[in-house]
Amino acid sequence: MIPEALLLFDDIVVGSVLTSPEPYEITAEEIKEVASRWDPMPFHLDDGAGAASHFGGLVASGAHTIAASIRLGALEEPRTAAIAGLGIDELRFLAPVRPGDRLSQTTEIVETRPSSSRADAGVVRARRSLRNQDGVEVMAYVVTWMVARAVEG
Repeated sequence: MIPEALLLFDDIVVGSVLTSPEPYEITAEEIKEVASRWDPMPFHLDDGAGAASHFGGLVASGAHTIAASIRLGALEEPRTAAIAGLGIDELRFLAPVRPGDRLSQTTEIVETRPSSSRADAGVVRARRSLRNQDGVEVMAYVVTWMVARAVEG
């Protein structure tokens, strides 16, 4: 059973925008923790190495930025009755993400189509934009996911 508060596939309209209700703050500690496990580049791990790099300071890895975006996507409003992520296309890292950045996200629906393999689902594609507290777009991509449909009967 799908909670009534979730947006079903047939209620999703091309051109509508989903938004993250609260920004996600990136901390230096989190940058270092994520990097130590998944992307151990010096400019992600050490303040001095970050300062000496072309970034001019500690920066989050792309993997960290994607993870923050996925977290924000799970909280976007209105929430959809998501079943599964299907893909990310046209991923672009546009500006560095730094300690103290507060990231917010918008997801604009660009396409919907019924699933060809599941009568109880549809496929949604959207352009997603992640911005920092200054409105600078730090990452953008096209996301595709499967959303539940109302099942008659």
